[in-house]
Parts: sequence; structure tokens; C-alpha cells
Amino acid sequence: MGVRIEYFDEDPQGSLRALDHLPRSAWNRICALVLGAQADAEIVGSEIRIEWTTVLTIANDLSRLRKEFSFKTTYNDAARRHLQRYREEVLAVRAAADRFTLRIEESKVQTCLEEQGFTKRELTKAQLRDTAKIVSLRNGANFSVPGAGKTTVALAAYLLTKNEDTHLLIIAPKNAFGAWDEVIVDCMDPAIIHEWDVERLTGGYDNIRSELQNPPMRMMISYDQLTRVRDLIARFLAIYPVHLILDESHRMKAGDRSQRGEALLPLAHLPVRRDILSGTPIPRSIEDIGPQLDFLWPGQGFGWRAVDSARPNEVLRDLYVRTTKQELELPDIRRRFIPVEMSAPQVALYSIIRQEVLKRLLGIRISGNVDLTSAKRSVMRLLQVSSNPILVVRRLTEEAPDTYRYDDSKIEAIFRSIVEEFDSPKINMACKLARDLAREGYRSVIWTSFTENVERIAAMLEDLVALFIHGGVDTGEADDPNTREGRIRLFHEEATGCRVLVANPAACSEGISLHKVCHHAIYVDRSYNAAHYLQSVDRIHRLGLPPDTETYIHILESVAPQIVGAIDYSVRRRMIQKLRTMSEALDDFDLRRLALDEEEGEAPLDYDITLEDLSDVIEELSGTATAPGDEDEVL
Repeated sequence: MGVRIEYFDEDPQGSLRALDHLPRSAWNRICALVLGAQADAEIVGSEIRIEWTTVLTIANDLSRLRKEFSFKTTYNDAARRHLQRYREEVLAVRAAADRFTLRIEESKVQTCLEEQGFTKRELTKAQLRDTAKIVSLRNGANFSVPGAGKTTVALAAYLLTKNEDTHLLIIAPKNAFGAWDEVIVDCMDPAIIHEWDVERLTGGYDNIRSELQNPPMRMMISYDQLTRVRDLIARFLAIYPVHLILDESHRMKAGDRSQRGEALLPLAHLPVRRDILSGTPIPRSIEDIGPQLDFLWPGQGFGWRAVDSARPNEVLRDLYVRTTKQELELPDIRRRFIPVEMSAPQVALYSIIRQEVLKRLLGIRISGNVDLTSAKRSVMRLLQVSSNPILVVRRLTEEAPDTYRYDDSKIEAIFRSIVEEFDSPKINMACKLARDLAREGYRSVIWTSFTENVERIAAMLEDLVALFIHGGVDTGEADDPNTREGRIRLFHEEATGCRVLVANPAACSEGISLHKVCHHAIYVDRSYNAAHYLQSVDRIHRLGLPPDTETYIHILESVAPQIVGAIDYSVRRRMIQKLRTMSEALDDFDLRRLALDEEEGEAPLDYDITLEDLSDVIEELSGTATAPGDEDEVL
């Protein structure tokens, strides 16, 4: 009696099959074990079809059941091979936890790299340390701050661990592709650089299928493209030895609840080596690290252990490297929070929209009927009002009239006032700051979450030859001014006269460096995405900063009446909590200090305005307020 374990390359999937005379009680226990790990497992009679990562997840418990019921396990060749690799990885992690030993000494890293053609760049002390440790791990995580050289270390690890037939596959956001091209040019011997082209896997399913029939040695694919060709990548990983690097790995933080995680996690066992890179691996909460660890070490349970632990750093400690800003000896950032008074029509619209947001969120809390998409949209609308209310006016006038049930005359009057005002106090303040800095000879980058703001600010600062980048600006060649790379080049060049770059953090907070020419960042608004904020700051505060250079961060926050609450202050409070969570998990003092900076900023709340004051503002703008008489005058 026994259980047959098989692996199927084409899916990739696994199966468990009960052989003759296996006790029903043993099979029931196995089924329960499987369903606990994968609720949608396909169980038909005496066979279970599941994802291979589920087989790895239950491997230890299955071994205990085998001893308890005295049955045997048999395997097909593919299952035996993959389980053997899994056992080797388990033993490697245990050995690292018990007594970590380097496979290569830091002092020998540079020499070994030069033998592989890595001759143009000399690694820093921190990069030597990180490379030596990552190479000594079967799979490595590099959570160093942006600008510390994660791509350089990853390239070095590939060179020091590869065999002649080892392919390299990099999965990265599209806007990070250029950074990989640059690091190869900056590191590899010019005599062999022609051998180091990294082929882009683009052009859709048929084109990528054709490319993989005779795959190049080094390739790159975007996360979004990967989700559409997962089966092709799975087949490639199953056939060839591949070193897979997941750049900006926090992009899969939602795990199997997202398309990216759903595409990546079933492939995790296939590469001969995996490395993940992220300067912000925990942008929201400790749960973000789980899927990344499950990809790095499938079946070993590090994800849930880190999430459930009171001290996640103890779980993570031997599994990653991190170079901090303190180690890079970067000067401290000078950060200031600038309160910006809302205009009267902005306050009126803000208080009305706030009522709708509060009603929706309270409904979720009371009824438990969670419509997260709608709730998030409502909160985003409040952020838009705080940033630039004309954005909301445009959207609400395009919606069905019965979407918002307010007194039409009041709403219409408030809308008319906002249209007449057009640019918000925040927009005007950002432009004033940029002009002041330009007069003093400084370039600045202005960040805002909203595409319309990006284009409007750039138009207002046309006299400073302002350029903009958002999701609608494609990546491309640096000599094309219509591409992301082209505009970054123009911003760097003194002769262009460009003094301002206006950007959206979602489109421009990764894969670019501005620190050599720009030392001022102005935030019109910030979202709840801590990764976007931290990554955007690091565009101008990173390794290679000119000596004795001071970096300034200017954060604009709309002052809202205390009675309705300031959404910008909510963003800041959540930022503090997320920074603390990441600092504790990664044991990074710099992040703790950053959280303290956030705490020390003055709250953007006006405690003098009452609810009655707000009602009067709305009546005044709508023309329903009565004129004050002589008896109302106060001497």
C-alpha cells in the first residue's frame, strides 16, 4: 500500500494517488491536509490534482503521516527531482540559521567577478558584503534601499553562481528595464559587451513563443506581460536551467489575490536559483512580505511564519541582505511640512464629499457588506478635493445626476466657484516653490498622484521649461523627447533650460536617478502607498550624491477644519505606521527616524472652524445666506 506522487511539466502541477490497500483513514487525512493548503484542490476518487507548490507545502506533514500509517511513497522522475531540490533548499536554510558560512570571502568577490568580465565597476564595501552573503544562500533577497546598487549585486550574484548553460530571466516593471541596461554597460568589459544584450520579451503571445523556441541566454519581461504568457514561461523554466531575478518584488505583495502573484507563485519551484529585489518589501503591512518569501522559498512556510511572528525580523534575519542609508553615509534629508489653507469653495466641497465618504465607510463597518473598490474610490475622491478640487468637479459633472443626492442649487454654486477659481492653493503653492527654487539656481521635481495635476502644473511652469512624466508617457530611447527616458535626459542637461520635472510616483518612482542634478522634491499630495513615497524620495537621495549636498523634501498638506478631519493627516498617520512596521521587520534605524520626522510635523488641522462655520460657508457660496444687519455687527 502507498501513495504515488507525480509531477507534470506541462502545467506545472502535481498529483497524489492512493495505491491499492491504502487505509481509507490515511487517505482522508491526506485529503484534509491538501484542502487545508489549497481549498480548490481537485479530488476525484483516489487521485488529487494540485499545484506543485502545494505538494511542497505539505511535504513534511505527508512524511509524518507516512510514518504513522506505515505506507510507502513512490514518484515519477520529475517529482523525485523537484522534491530532492526542495529538500536541499530546506537543509540549506536550516544550515544558514544554525551557523551561516560564506561560500566566498568578501575579499575574493571582486577578483572572481573580474574573471567573469565584470571589470568596469569596483564594488563598494557594502556591495561586497551583500554579494558574498547572497551567493552563499541558495536563493537570496536583497532589500537594500534604492540607490544602494541592488541590480549591481544581483548581476554579480548571477555571474558567481551560474554555469555555462544557465539562462538569466529578469522580471521587472517596464520602467526598470533601462536600469538593467545601464548596470550592464557600467559593469561589464567593453570587449564582451556585445555578448550581453538582454532580450526584451515583448510583442504578445505569438512573438514570445517564437522567441522562446531558441531562447537567448539573458532575457527580461514585465510583470504585466508575464501574466499573459505564464504557460510559455513555465515551459521555458521547466526545460532550461534558469536564474530568475524578481525586481521590485513588492509588486507581487498581494500573492494569489493578484494576477502577478497568481502567475508567479506556481512557477516558484522551477528556476535553479531565485533572487528577489525590493527597497520597500513591506509597503503596507507585514502581510506584504509573505508572498515574496513563499516565492523565494516555496513550501517552507516562511511567509506565514513571518506574518504571524511577534518578531518577524527573527524569521527574516538569515534570508536577506539590506544596505541602509546610514551605511551609505548619506547626509540626512531636510524635510518640512507646509500647511496650505484651503479656499472657501474647496472647504465647502471637501465637507460635502467627506459626508459621502463617511457614510460609505460606516456602512461597511456596520453591515459588513464590503465593497472595497467603491470605498477606495471614495477616499481617493477626498484626496483629490484636498489636492485640486477641479478634478472632482469634472468627474461629478460627468456622472449620473442621482449619484450624489445633495441640494442641487448648493452643489451647482460650489462647483461654479471652484471652476472660477480653477487652480487650488496647493497647485499654486507648488508652482511658487518651484519658481523660487529656480531663481536660486535649483532644479526641482514635483510629485502628485493625479495625472491631470501633472499636466496642469507642467503647463503652468512652461516658463521653466517644465517636463512631465506619467503613465501615458511610454518608455523608449533617450534621444526621443516624447519618451520617459528622453524627458529624464532633457531634465539632466543644463543647456535645455529645464528646471522642473513634474511626475506621478506610480509611473516614475522606480528605475530613474535624479540625484546628480536635483536636490528638491515638492509633494503636492501623497497617497496611502508608502512604497511610492519612499521610492520617489530616493530618486534624489541615493548613492552617488555629490559631497556636502543637502536634500530637501517639501510636503504640502491642506489645512482642513478639525471637525471634518484632514485627509492629508490621515495619510501621514498611516505612513508613520507603515514605516514603523518596515523598520521593525528589517531592523532599519533610518526608517524609524523617518517615522519620527513624520510625527514631528505640525498637524494640518484648523481647530477654530466649527461645523456651524462650515454650514455658513456652504450657504454663502450657494447664495442662500442672509446678509448681516447692523444689529449683527461686532465692535
